[in-house]
Amino acid sequence: MTSPDRTDGLAARGFASDNQASVHPDVLAALAAVNDGHQPAYGADTVTARLRDVMRRHFGEHAEVFPVFNGTGANVVSLQAMSERWSAVVCPESAHINTDECGAAEKVAGLKLIPVPTPDGRLTPELLDRYATGFGNVQRAQPSAVSITQSTELGTVYTPQEIAAVAAAAHERGMLVHMDGARIANAAAALDLPMRAFTTDAGVDVLSFGGTKNGLLLGEAIVVLNPDAVRGMAFLRKTGMQLASKMRYLSAQLIALLDGDLWLRNARHANAMARRLAGAAGGMPGVEIVRPVEANTVFAVLPADVAERLRKRFAFYTWDERTGEVRWVCSFDLTEDDVDAFAAALAEELSG
Repeated sequence: MTSPDRTDGLAARGFASDNQASVHPDVLAALAAVNDGHQPAYGADTVTARLRDVMRRHFGEHAEVFPVFNGTGANVVSLQAMSERWSAVVCPESAHINTDECGAAEKVAGLKLIPVPTPDGRLTPELLDRYATGFGNVQRAQPSAVSITQSTELGTVYTPQEIAAVAAAAHERGMLVHMDGARIANAAAALDLPMRAFTTDAGVDVLSFGGTKNGLLLGEAIVVLNPDAVRGMAFLRKTGMQLASKMRYLSAQLIALLDGDLWLRNARHANAMARRLAGAAGGMPGVEIVRPVEANTVFAVLPADVAERLRKRFAFYTWDERTGEVRWVCSFDLTEDDVDAFAAALAEELSG
């Protein structure tokens, strides 16, 4: 992706990434609320204990939660705990672990990634059958896990049935299933289903739960849905430099998001802003919405000179330099006025 050109501190809210959004006021309030007195370190605090109960309400009574600092850490530690040193992980070619984590799964966890071309970002049992091969062959890295993303990096959303089919195919081969849930809340909002419906109940073994893109200051969580799927998680989190000493500050943010419906309200709003943006831009001559708008991202093709001028007014990325495809990401803190202003600016640049 090409970064936004402007670096002078945009006053306007942008569309580059939900990572660039603000922190929700309720999350800041939760941080202030636990910032009093002392608590045991490294997760032995009462706040993290409460987070375990909250997570289990969402994902089932066997769920175990391990707060971490960031999404890359969550993915790498999860996959490491599910694998051996000779293992391979099958994932979509567009997966974040393959394209945007600087080879961390390979370098840190020592895993081989098997990227699968998926035009819509979703794996299928048929693709798994084609690419998960070489079992028992000492010359080949052994496929041990499948990693899928919900919602995908291309903005699409798996149904529970699609995930269950991939999980069943993986389990039949003795493989485990990891989900990168950086935007899991947006997927749940799009499906109008509880998160458990397409994770625990669909056969996912380990989840990287994302919070930063949905209003947190920092922090994600590894949620082990199947305790038999991992080994050494606590030790791997430490050796992976993801064990927070003052963990209550990570846990408090996750509780603020999940102990109630803040996670869902934020995601629904971001999704609605994406639909509003796609509806406005899609009707303009010279703009083509090129992928389904199922969650909070919009992919479009527009003239390169228009994109260049528009990027000086609002931040967004060029997704594919060859085709001119751009990506617009809508976050929880965008307003209808923000979206309308962006659409108006796009119209101006198209006619300019």
